[in-house]
Amino acid sequence: MHGGRITSEEKSAISTYVGAGIAVLLAVIGIVFFFLTQKEKKETTTFDRNRPVPSDTVLKGRLKAEEWNVVRGNGSQTPFQNEFWNNEKVGIYVDVITGEPLFASFDKFDGKVGLPTFTKPISYDLLVEVPDNTNEMQRIQVRDKRSNARLGHVFGDPQSPTKRRYVVYSAAFHFVPVEQMKDRGYDAYVSLFDKK
Repeated sequence: MHGGRITSEEKSAISTYVGAGIAVLLAVIGIVFFFLTQKEKKETTTFDRNRPVPSDTVLKGRLKAEEWNVVRGNGSQTPFQNEFWNNEKVGIYVDVITGEPLFASFDKFDGKVGLPTFTKPISYDLLVEVPDNTNEMQRIQVRDKRSNARLGHVFGDPQSPTKRRYVVYSAAFHFVPVEQMKDRGYDAYVSLFDKK
């Protein structure tokens, strides 16, 4: 500095330092955002039984409106106009909240109701059945034990090998094709399909 004035060289140096500082700050923000996005993607596409159930605040931002309406708002879906009612692919249906594997494609059948229908869950221990007297009907509601997601209803069915039918909402599930199960953390369930 000469006489309290900043020279053009000093201005140039200051501009370079400020520009470099801003570039570094933006790079750090970009990296943090990338890792947060990858963490969110991993939490929503892979299964980890030890991962905590997300709060309703997190779920409200993560789930589609229809999914939220079904699993937390006790809403329903239009028969024959939902994602999985006629899905014939081989794989598992997992809880939209936790990724918990609940139903397998080999237990799915056409229940003629326009919603996914199964003879049984992968494990009865993962479900909770509660009375449902809404809409002036007496039914048994099925919920995921861990996430408390509302899945649908279970009915008696003399034609079913288990004498029951689980009529569930597509919006309560994600579908994982058998060829993706290993990569998405469902290794333990691949053997279910070896027997079929």
